[in-house]
Amino acid sequence: MQKVRKICPEGKTCLQTGKIKIAVEQFDIELYKHRTDIISQTVRQVQKDFGMFGFDVIFSGNTELAYEEMFRQLAAYILQLLENDYHKLASLLYHIDLGEDHIAIARDQHPDWGLAEVVTELVIHRELKKVLMRNYFRQKGTEA
Repeated sequence: MQKVRKICPEGKTCLQTGKIKIAVEQFDIELYKHRTDIISQTVRQVQKDFGMFGFDVIFSGNTELAYEEMFRQLAAYILQLLENDYHKLASLLYHIDLGEDHIAIARDQHPDWGLAEVVTELVIHRELKKVLMRNYFRQKGTEA
């Protein structure tokens, strides 16, 4: 996957990850996207968060297909929520900590994409970021 860097608004660095450009605050997620442990933790985080809202996310165990598996399933759930239960979608996104401002920026950058695809990409990125932050602080705690 090709990585493209540029300066984003507010001095953040943007990366071309997956399908859309995402603002990255402190770290480059590309370094972690092929680590089996990180992928497995991200899948578990997605399963936990979506499970709280009644959605099952199935993972075959093949880490090379994890992104595609998650994207396909999450996009279907998000599209369903967009069409039938926007309040539940808003609650899910709040729980995941994905703000409307991030969605609006990504949608403006990719007007040819459907809203479900934009939100799905951002959800996966946010879940990966949660895992990386948790691991970072867990490691910092053991160093102290």
